[in-house]
Amino acid sequence: MGPSRAGATTKIHILADVIGRPGVIHLAPGNASDVKTAPAVLDKAPGRVRRLIADKGDDADWLRQDLREQGISVVIPGTRARKRKIRLDKRRYRDRWRIEAVFCRLKDFRRIATRYDKLARNFASALALATVIAFWC
Repeated sequence: MGPSRAGATTKIHILADVIGRPGVIHLAPGNASDVKTAPAVLDKAPGRVRRLIADKGDDADWLRQDLREQGISVVIPGTRARKRKIRLDKRRYRDRWRIEAVFCRLKDFRRIATRYDKLARNFASALALATVIAFWC
C-alpha cells in the first residue's frame, strides 16, 4: 500500500484479452506511476502479447522502445507535453473501452469499489474472487 491524499491505497493494473476478460491482475502502491508498473504487468502475461492499448499514463519513449523490441504493437496516445507528436491508430484505440468495462464490472462489487481491506493480500484475494464471479461464472 502506498500513500495518497486520502491515506494509504493501491492501484489495480489489469491486462485483458481481446474480448475483455482479465488475464493479469497486478496491485501496486497508490503512489506508483502507471508507466513504471507496466513492465511488471507485461511480464506476468500468460501468452504472447500482440498489441498493447493503454492510456496517456503509459506514454514513455523507453516503454515504447521496449515493446517494439518484443514485437508488440503499441497503441498509446502521446501526452500534451510531448514536443514531437505521436501518431495514434484511432480505430484500434477505440477498443480501449474493453478495459474500462472490466473495471466498471469489478467496481460493481462494493468490497472492490470501497477498498475496505487493510492488507493488500486480502484485497488481492477479494479482487481475484470478484473477477472469477464476474467473468467466468
